[in-house]
Amino acid sequence: MMITALAGGVGGAKFLLGLSRVLPPSDITVIGNTGDDIELYGLHICPDLDTIAYTLGGRANPDTGWGLAGESWICLQTLRDYGSNPWFQLGDRDLAAHLWRTQLLKEGRTLTEITSLICNALGVKIRLLPMTDSYVPTRVVTKTGERLHIQEYLVLKQSQPIVREIEYSNIAEARAADAVLQAISRADMIVICPSNPFISIGPILAVPGIQRAIAQSLARVVAISPIIAGQALKGPAAKMLQELGFGVSAAAVARYYQDLADVFVLDWKDKDLCSEIETLGMRPVLAHTIMNTIEDKIAVARKVLEIA
Repeated sequence: MMITALAGGVGGAKFLLGLSRVLPPSDITVIGNTGDDIELYGLHICPDLDTIAYTLGGRANPDTGWGLAGESWICLQTLRDYGSNPWFQLGDRDLAAHLWRTQLLKEGRTLTEITSLICNALGVKIRLLPMTDSYVPTRVVTKTGERLHIQEYLVLKQSQPIVREIEYSNIAEARAADAVLQAISRADMIVICPSNPFISIGPILAVPGIQRAIAQSLARVVAISPIIAGQALKGPAAKMLQELGFGVSAAAVARYYQDLADVFVLDWKDKDLCSEIETLGMRPVLAHTIMNTIEDKIAVARKVLEIA
């Protein structure tokens, strides 16, 4: 069975780790969010792509879900000593990926090619594709009119400002790589991972051609809710749902995907929402979707595969 997954962030990486334990890597392609890419200190940084690669390569920090295990922070501390304000967390070993990526981009290599090289170096067998090779930073427009890069909102501002709008900068001029569109057209199942719908999945769907390719695909499309009992396990998804007028529930996430997904997976804690999901034209599937252990991750992956 060929699976193509749309993913970004820690929640998506957790599900993919479970999926990698129950399917051959050659059967899985991941289209990763690059809307959270940022250029700092002259470096091109890809937080979501790296989180997925580090997780699948067994290198991720188990306490945070992002960054590398056993990291040190000498470079950041030295920047502070020089008088800089390095608000974005870049560990010493993590910096190597950004340095290499930036150098290869300057040499004319595409982000797709570079991501493959990094995955190979980390021992990641699953195919990980950036949603586009273009630089398309997501921006948050706040109640006060600020336009913040998504990393400024998440890290520098700690997700505190009230969100009024999400912008996908430069997205109209971007294009999906041929490999991305092929992965969608050849899939037996397309899985929308339990990632933030606005800042992890939304940018992927906004790339010209991707949403149309999914709609035209013969694959079953399955979305997994990142909201459980009205709360997000990690990140500002619940806060954004509320501030953007969707309401905070798994059903609100389902409404966001209702024109795209056939099946919606939600936690047993939200079983009372099943009838509402059905009215949206999707089949609800209940599962224990909190993924604290590898056994939890595998169980969710198996439940999704049962849908096929």
